[in-house]
Amino acid sequence: MQYATLNNGVKMPLNGYGVFQIPDLQEAEESVLTAIKAGYRLIDTAAVYMNEAAVGNAIKKSDVPREELFITSKFWVNDTGYKATKAAYERTLERMQLDYLDLYLIHQPYGDVYGSWRALQELYKEGEIRAIGVSNFHSDRLVDLAMHNEITPHVNQIEVNPFLQREESLKVHQEYDVTVQAWAPFAQGKNGLFTNELLAEIAKKYNKSVGQVVLRWLTQRGISALAKSVNEDRIAQNFDIWDFELSADDMSAIATLDTDTSSFFSHRDPEIVKKFGSNKIQG
Repeated sequence: MQYATLNNGVKMPLNGYGVFQIPDLQEAEESVLTAIKAGYRLIDTAAVYMNEAAVGNAIKKSDVPREELFITSKFWVNDTGYKATKAAYERTLERMQLDYLDLYLIHQPYGDVYGSWRALQELYKEGEIRAIGVSNFHSDRLVDLAMHNEITPHVNQIEVNPFLQREESLKVHQEYDVTVQAWAPFAQGKNGLFTNELLAEIAKKYNKSVGQVVLRWLTQRGISALAKSVNEDRIAQNFDIWDFELSADDMSAIATLDTDTSSFFSHRDPEIVKKFGSNKIQG
């Protein structure tokens, strides 16, 4: 396993397991246990996924010591603001049966993110959270937050995959020493990722799957990757990426797939802002 060293010195596994779109609590719990058994130590959830409790149950049942795990969660738009974020964090800890999180993120760049960041800074200084960060912040929003606050985000979780490679954004993150973490590294299979001729050819060369090639491509760029599956064999396969290294030519070839376009939507689309801003979650 390889790690990213965050700008506060905390080490975070580069290869993580995410539980987005696993609403069935039993399935989520079993999948997390399977992921931990396969070797995953970074587990990512969020309040809006509605499965924090299942993740917490899996952690409790696991025979891996808590201090060896890196647990991330995120709070939704309706919990932005100083007081609301503090309360949201306590609810997350209660649901997950944990004393602390390794990483807590502002899930979307909407609402009172400045009030939330003040709350996160306090929780971090008090030792309640090992690292704090943001999710889905474009480079301009990230720089603005960093410039006007004492603590620069340790992590920004954004969409990164072969079709949206974020080269220019990565330069900004490197300038501010913010670790990038990729959600949807497989673009959820959109745009024919798993049948892409170039990726399939590279995968055949290394006797690996397309998914393994994509995850290795990300980690070789210094990007932490969150893979999600509920299939036991696929979970193990997605973790098994440390016994090969893509050549410079292969990395350059994958770079040609970049379309600089999201496979889903733009966080700068006013309709998305309204949709997420009005999507309330309870508890």
